[in-house]
Amino acid sequence: MKNLFLLLMNLAFFVLIFQSCNKDESEVNARNKVPQEVIDKITNMGFNPDGIVIVEEGYRIERDIIITHEDLAYAPIEHKVPLAEQYSTNNLVATGGSREITIYAPEGSTGGRGKGKKGGSEGFSPAMIAGLDEAIARYNAQNLEITFRRVTSSKRVDIKMTRLSSLDEQSGVLGSAGFPSRRGNPYGEIKMSGILESEYGLSVDGIATIIAHEMGHCIGFRHTDYFDRSISCNGNAVNEGSAGVGANHIPGTPTGATLSAKSWMLSCTDGTNRPFNNDDQTALDYLY
Repeated sequence: MKNLFLLLMNLAFFVLIFQSCNKDESEVNARNKVPQEVIDKITNMGFNPDGIVIVEEGYRIERDIIITHEDLAYAPIEHKVPLAEQYSTNNLVATGGSREITIYAPEGSTGGRGKGKKGGSEGFSPAMIAGLDEAIARYNAQNLEITFRRVTSSKRVDIKMTRLSSLDEQSGVLGSAGFPSRRGNPYGEIKMSGILESEYGLSVDGIATIIAHEMGHCIGFRHTDYFDRSISCNGNAVNEGSAGVGANHIPGTPTGATLSAKSWMLSCTDGTNRPFNNDDQTALDYLY
């Protein structure tokens, strides 16, 4: 087992801050030829342009946030917000007073790719499925206007949890997701590493924390320390900006953000369990 995450893991919307030493650099460089006009627009949106990765949906920035082509097309002029703890995007999930969000995740894999593991390379291990169930239970225990339910069919599902590419898994990406649509629907896909248990030794609770984080993005939560990622990630202070999707302070939550508060939406994780703290619960209750 590798040392537990070495130091910290950025949540892609959780990603390890170290890079795999044996990844194919030519493959990485080939897929990272981002057009200059896209780099300029993402920069104007307030994001750090370093490390932009081209993905099927658009671009992955800040190691775990998906900015779709639609996000880029409708990005407003950057605006500043106060430094406060909990943040939401402009678009939220429309509930109509009550809404159930279904999630599908393929089962079967014990955590490897191309190694003859049961269930093939695209499914998730029992621990990953248990982590998803625990994440769903955490949200449902809050008695919100939204509830989640895991389903066993991928047809007509609201959110699909799929495997990251082998390259992303081996380079330390843990998960990624995007934000709600302008039509009031949750972001439709969470991409997760399938090796959180087998390679990094995460517990079910640790896995649940990462999945719950990505679910948070899908329903409109920004990183708690979006204005200063060094709070949870160390290194230089980096402000993610409003990113054209909004970074709106949620009333009732405190100013500032601390690592000790262990919000489930901090930018980086150490792999431990982070259930909703009191401020997280206030934010969830306010939005939903």
